[in-house]
Amino acid sequence: MPNTKELKNKYDAIVVGSGGAGLTAALQAHELGLNVVVLEKNEKTGGNTSRASSGMNASESLVQLDEGIIDNNRDFYEETLKGGGLLNDRAMLKYFVNHSALAISWLMKYGIRLTDLTITGGMSKKRAHRPASMEPVGFYLTSRMTTQVKKAGIDIFTGAKVTKLLQDAKKRVNGVEVETPDGIKTVKAKVVLLATGGFGASKDIIKKYRPDLVDYKTTNQSGATGDGLKLAEALDAQLMQMNFIQVHPTADTDNPHVYLIGEGLRGEGAILVNKNGQRFVNELSTRKIVSSAITNLHEDGAYLIFDSGVRAHFAAVEFYDQIGLVEHGTDLADLAKKIGVNGANLEKTIAAWNKSVATGKDKEFGRTTGMDRELDRGPYFAIHVHPAIHYTMGGIHINTETQVLDTNGNVIDGLFAAGEVSGGLHGNNRIGGNSIAETVIFGRQAGIQMAKYVRESK
Repeated sequence: MPNTKELKNKYDAIVVGSGGAGLTAALQAHELGLNVVVLEKNEKTGGNTSRASSGMNASESLVQLDEGIIDNNRDFYEETLKGGGLLNDRAMLKYFVNHSALAISWLMKYGIRLTDLTITGGMSKKRAHRPASMEPVGFYLTSRMTTQVKKAGIDIFTGAKVTKLLQDAKKRVNGVEVETPDGIKTVKAKVVLLATGGFGASKDIIKKYRPDLVDYKTTNQSGATGDGLKLAEALDAQLMQMNFIQVHPTADTDNPHVYLIGEGLRGEGAILVNKNGQRFVNELSTRKIVSSAITNLHEDGAYLIFDSGVRAHFAAVEFYDQIGLVEHGTDLADLAKKIGVNGANLEKTIAAWNKSVATGKDKEFGRTTGMDRELDRGPYFAIHVHPAIHYTMGGIHINTETQVLDTNGNVIDGLFAAGEVSGGLHGNNRIGGNSIAETVIFGRQAGIQMAKYVRESK
């Protein structure tokens, strides 16, 4: 990364944050002729996006058709709306769904190929697009996008924390103050985008809106402290649905570093069991339902159980195993002994599950997806999981053009926001695979709208 001494004092557009939304917006705005700078407070790019592991949802994509999957935008819309408790911003959701397939194709242009498909909770079709290499989608996306941003000649600075948004006499946002290793600098621009992510690692904001969750661990990177919300709030931006915080059902919280166990593992056929070795929920219900079911066991979490067949279809398991999160058993009895669950029951549970897979009917919990393979190939594996704070659905109120609205519902001139820093798209529960999609879909829209704004303000 270049030294912040090389930071110029003027650009067409400033992008604050270098996760999926920031990197996408920078590339899209650059394509449309803007001179862009990306400012990132952390020492490396990627933000929370780099931790995502399930996929990027899209409907009616060419990838789906290549796999013989006939999907439609209407179903994607309805299922996401239902998953969000009917509290999603309808206009935002419509834009999101209708531009999802296009976002997959746009990434292809940059050599970012999401050509493998899986399914996540609350969805009826395989919509989660991921790399064929099975690399975790977030790191695959952000590492390659960072390379593309540099290749395009876009200035990108790490260790550069934006501390203030600047406005001119007409209240148009026209720059930022940024803390760098060389001191505080003022950078002017015609337009500013907040792509700073959520507040899952901010104890003070969580305490304010959801005191009941303040002691939960988080899967977020430590920089997810809601900086963009504070910057926007200082300009009277409206925050919305701030109490909607998603708890992810399957995180390994036994170590100082919390690891998210991607939903794709259940999408490939893993099941959840309690201490008694029994299933207790449809594993691919929404995250809200599955998290509550685990919490209500009052048993120090639950266990994800899978076999070698499932493992072969979810490459992130190799990483989980490497860092010591995976228990191994030559057979089910051996695995049960190692994790301290009832062995006889576990064997009965797996036999019943395999029968459900064979008939395509889960009479016990009504699961209908992630039933492509029986759990019958040893060795067997288990991961101990607990719910953890994962995603903040609330945030800055924006419109479909990614313009930031103030507390009276008026547009704040020159200020845009995209990604997890914004609120409204997901309602009270985000569907797995929709956050990566949001960063690319609304990151592109932000890039387009910033270019339009700059052209019109000449």
